[in-house]
Amino acid sequence: MEKEWFTISVYSENNVGLLNRISGIFLKRHINIESLNVSKSEIDDVSKFTIVILATEVWVRNIVGQIEKQIEVIRAFYHTDEETIYQESALFKIASDLLFDERQIQNIIKESNSQIVTVARDFFVLAKSGRRHEIDEVYDQLKPFGIMQFVRSGRIAVSKDVMQISAMLKEFQNN
Repeated sequence: MEKEWFTISVYSENNVGLLNRISGIFLKRHINIESLNVSKSEIDDVSKFTIVILATEVWVRNIVGQIEKQIEVIRAFYHTDEETIYQESALFKIASDLLFDERQIQNIIKESNSQIVTVARDFFVLAKSGRRHEIDEVYDQLKPFGIMQFVRSGRIAVSKDVMQISAMLKEFQNN
C-alpha cells in the first residue's frame, strides 16, 4: 500500500501524561509525527489533538485503535487530506530595512496574502496562514533576503463530514 497524509483527531479528557503515551504509540511503530496541535474542542472540558502523519491506511487504522485504548481518550478519528479543511500558520521575522528598500518584499507580501503583524526599528513580522505548500512557497521567496526567525504552527483541521462526537457525548452524559 502507498503512504499518504492522514489527519488524526483525538478527543480526550485533559489529563497529564496523555500526550506522552500517544506519542509513544507512534514511536513504537517508527512513525514520525509531522504536525501536532492540542487545543480545547467544541465540547466543554474536552481537548482535541490534531496529529498529521504519513502512513498507509492500515497503519493509521491500527494507530487510531491503539489511541482509543487510552483510558482518557473519548474517541479518535482519521481522515485523508481530501476529507478535511485544514490550515497552518507561520511567522517570519525579517530585517526592517528590507521592507522599505526591497520592492520585491512588498510584492511577496501582497501576492501571498501575508499580513504584517508588527514593525519595529530592526525587524518586521509577517504572518501567513494557509496550506503547508503555501507557507513553504513564501519561505522560499523570503529566504534569499534573510529570515531572522521562522516558526510554523501545527495543522488545525475540521472534517468535511459531520462529526458525531458531540451527539455521542451528549447521549453518554444523559445515561
